[in-house]
Amino acid sequence: MFESFASDAIEFAPVLMQGVLTTIAITAAALVIATLLGLFWALLRVSGVAPLAHASRVLTNVLRGVPIIVILFYMYFVMPDIGVGLTAFQAGALGLGIAYSSYMAEVFRAGIDAVDSGQYEAAQAIGMSRLKLMRRVVLPQAFRIALPPYGNNAVMMLKDSSQTAVITVVELSMQSKLIASATFKSATIFTLVALIYLVMSLPMMYGIGRLERRFGKGK
Repeated sequence: MFESFASDAIEFAPVLMQGVLTTIAITAAALVIATLLGLFWALLRVSGVAPLAHASRVLTNVLRGVPIIVILFYMYFVMPDIGVGLTAFQAGALGLGIAYSSYMAEVFRAGIDAVDSGQYEAAQAIGMSRLKLMRRVVLPQAFRIALPPYGNNAVMMLKDSSQTAVITVVELSMQSKLIASATFKSATIFTLVALIYLVMSLPMMYGIGRLERRFGKGK
């Protein structure tokens, strides 16, 4: 049985690797989008401007309440109706990034709120502007505090990239479905795919763990 699995794995690996490369690319693009948007939403929440904070809170709650697959459908099928045509890859990366930006926003907001209030007072006492305070004092510490949940979201995003298959992105899960339907070796294919996702996730978890040990205590 093991010899048969190994033989199939060698045979199908080159085709699956095409899906792996797409999965990595779409996850990386979505992570950049989610990080930038999430930080923007978080800064609005802590801006001290009530309308902006309220708008950010409402938006992130809406995004968290809508399934990722619906956001993907909206990006791919609805955006062209308003004149914005996106490829499947672009729609997948944008949709996944927007969906996860709401979770990243909460991660960053919690990190900012966790910074000791005394540091705000000390910075204000020496005449530091709010912008400089955020850039030099608050955000560096907030990022260290937010690192563990940020890493968890990144790993979840890698796995949720499989949902982009519904808008025809030929990533790993879509590639595996195509092979399984052609060969009828579903058990072998999907076991192999599970192992590949695990192999991709472990380095991310290890890297985040290393960064957490190095920076997580706010040294």
